[in-house]
Amino acid sequence: MNSLRYRALAAGFAFVTVFSGYSCTNKISTSGHVPIETGVSRQLAQHRKQQISQLQYDIKFIIPETKAGAIQASETITFSLLSHNQPLQLDFKEQSENLHKVVVNGQDLPIQHIQEHLLIPAASLQTSNNTIEIDFTAGNLSLNRSDDFLYTLLVPDRARTVFPCFDQPDLKAVFKLALTVPQNWKAIANAPLQDSTVLVQGKKSYQYLPSDTISTYLFAFAAGKFDKIQRQVKGQTMQFLHRETDEAKIDQSIDPIFKLHGNALKFMAEYTQIPYPFQKFDFVAIPDFQYNGMEHVGAIQYKAASLFLDEGATQDQKIARSSLIAHETAHMWFGDLVTMEWFNDVWMKEVFANFMADKITQQAMADSNYDLKFLIDHFPAAYSVDRTQGANPIRQELANLQDAGTLYGNIIYHKAPIVMRQLERLMGEENFRKVLQEYLKTYAHGNATWPDLIRIMDAHTPADLALWSEVWVSEPGRPLFDYEMRTEAGTISAFQITQRGEDGSDRLWPQLFEVALVYPDRIEELTVNMVKAQVLLQEAIGKPQPLYVLFNSTGQGYGLFPVDGHIQHDLTQLQNPVMRASAYINLYENMLSQRLVKPDQLLQIYLNGLTQETEELNLKLLTGQLENIFWKWTTSAKRLELAKQVEDKVWEALQKAKAGNNKKLLFNTYRSIAMSSQAQDRLYHVWAKEQEPAGVKLTEDDYTTIALALAVRDHKRAEEILASQMQRISNPDRQKRLQFILPALAADKQQRDAFFMSLKDPKNRDREAWVVTALQYLHHPLRTPSSQKYLKESLNLLEEIQLTGDIFFPQNWLGATFSSYQSPEAAQVVRQFLAEHPHYNPKLRAKILQAADGLFRAVSLHESQL
Repeated sequence: MNSLRYRALAAGFAFVTVFSGYSCTNKISTSGHVPIETGVSRQLAQHRKQQISQLQYDIKFIIPETKAGAIQASETITFSLLSHNQPLQLDFKEQSENLHKVVVNGQDLPIQHIQEHLLIPAASLQTSNNTIEIDFTAGNLSLNRSDDFLYTLLVPDRARTVFPCFDQPDLKAVFKLALTVPQNWKAIANAPLQDSTVLVQGKKSYQYLPSDTISTYLFAFAAGKFDKIQRQVKGQTMQFLHRETDEAKIDQSIDPIFKLHGNALKFMAEYTQIPYPFQKFDFVAIPDFQYNGMEHVGAIQYKAASLFLDEGATQDQKIARSSLIAHETAHMWFGDLVTMEWFNDVWMKEVFANFMADKITQQAMADSNYDLKFLIDHFPAAYSVDRTQGANPIRQELANLQDAGTLYGNIIYHKAPIVMRQLERLMGEENFRKVLQEYLKTYAHGNATWPDLIRIMDAHTPADLALWSEVWVSEPGRPLFDYEMRTEAGTISAFQITQRGEDGSDRLWPQLFEVALVYPDRIEELTVNMVKAQVLLQEAIGKPQPLYVLFNSTGQGYGLFPVDGHIQHDLTQLQNPVMRASAYINLYENMLSQRLVKPDQLLQIYLNGLTQETEELNLKLLTGQLENIFWKWTTSAKRLELAKQVEDKVWEALQKAKAGNNKKLLFNTYRSIAMSSQAQDRLYHVWAKEQEPAGVKLTEDDYTTIALALAVRDHKRAEEILASQMQRISNPDRQKRLQFILPALAADKQQRDAFFMSLKDPKNRDREAWVVTALQYLHHPLRTPSSQKYLKESLNLLEEIQLTGDIFFPQNWLGATFSSYQSPEAAQVVRQFLAEHPHYNPKLRAKILQAADGLFRAVSLHESQL
């Protein structure tokens, strides 16, 4: 018997093996009580929500100087209990040895730690007020410790990996935090600082006031060697902690960072008619943070590189920064003030944060095109999942919080905003705003569900939102549109549009979108109200026959739209940049679905368009799709044949482009697709001399990327290039990042093998952003012949990565691993793995199918071209 079994029997429980449908997990029968099982089950969460109120945590952490030292901690949990007829389960996903002492209502108790839960016997509890005191060693899994800083990141269910708690979003609590840290460290937390004291032996203590009432996943602190900047913006005091050392980046970025936060706060207060609802508003920039940002109340965390831009930043990068800041600020209302009841509705906080961010950025960036940005930001990303065999609905089922991280992805971040915009159009913009105001005021400082919001909306519209929600929110996939246009004597006599599910089903996605009739001297847009499987566009009857028809011309409809065969010959006729972007997206999606256009045809269309497309956002879309066609959808033999032509066309466009940002985008594409010795020599010259092409502004980060691009191409001076670039880098965090990536770039296959094998140790995956970047080079298209052997083991590691990594790590791991492969042999590795694991976690299975969709399509596209 193992020690866990002994402790369970001593506590009077018995093990029962339960088959959950995709894995075998242990539950412990408790004579009719809530079962004890790993994670946080929906049943356990509902029971605790009914029983517990007035919850508060008083937590103390003692953080040592060295990363290797254990973090000793203690906490006092106070709460009111409705009844105590069964043991109380506190969540703690750590070793039992980390628990040192438990005192309940003044009574010392033996420690009963079973299945990731600290059990408190019913006999030790009392109706009404209870106090639990615990001495423990904090778990390291979610403390993100570096040599001279650390930070918590506890979404969705990671608070329980650090300290014992009731880790569920609908048990909001007040947190009172105390930190003891090295004397030269600064710290930031959810609540305002009460006082700080210098202690003996080079230590310092920070005592914080009680926080606002928040969910456990929003509890946060960061501490370390940071610089601090404080400003007053539009009446709101803000503190900003960062580790940036590049004075140019600091000078270029600080003013916009504070201004963008101030603008976002002002917009949200006006839009919602609710003033900023928390005690303070601070933020911290973290090197290589796992996400772009995380909305902790009073202590927002950002990826440093997303905030700190230099003089070489493109307009797109500036818009992205604005959107990110607006997104996290909007979360203060959507997610923090009103929080989902259970993580199956996590999409609600994300959709409204993105939805508001788009509106805020429209105002904050005066020269941005809102409709164009919305189309390019959201539609390609949403389609990238919704077209796959692993497509998931926006709102998903969730039985246990330990699987909550698998719910995140492009569907909730990108399809959901598209759906909300359709809903806003259906209800009317002002009516929709009133609904959201009522929703926030009704559930402020509490929790809500999607049905709660639907009930409020139902009172403001005659539409059947339950039926609308079923296909848009509760089911995956997208519609497939076709049309038939008949003409007589040069005049349209019939125009019929049909809709069906791309999966072959007869499902109907009710929506509004536009169709443009393109003439030599004008464009006429007609609105389609697609509420049936078949719609006659009466407004088109009697109009002259157009040069071609453009579907979804305003970029608000959703689905796989047909492409008129004549459009590819004259995209320049479309003066509206939104129309051109919609055309690019329609062409690309039809190519992937093998409808009308082939990869080599679309590549030539895009190469010809490089010198004609002047809108920066469109050029980013165009060059990104061009790079994908070159590396993913073109065979390796054909790629070699086309390389020189593609390089020359991109360089020609770079020379002709007038705007500096467009030149930068084209240079980045040239760096990406460079294959010939001439192209590599040109890149080497730019890097070695630090001599920028005319009109292109390159930064230290750009030169590092060039060095990596040359190394992955096995440049004859690769080792010298990388060593020199390391010397050029002044920031120690960026030096450490490059040092980590180097083995993945090695020319020696044995070094690359050793690097991949090292990733089996979770400790070597701590810096997830570094790991993902390294994997992208390890599996670069030029390295796939020697890296294909890593694919099976990469799949074998996925379940462990989901348990030990943060929420985006599994999909980023898969994306970096599979995105460059084209061979039938690689596709067979995936299919065989899935066949050998018929009961695999269905959400992770879906992630695999999403990540491998490009691989499957590449094989199919290549076969169709034989």
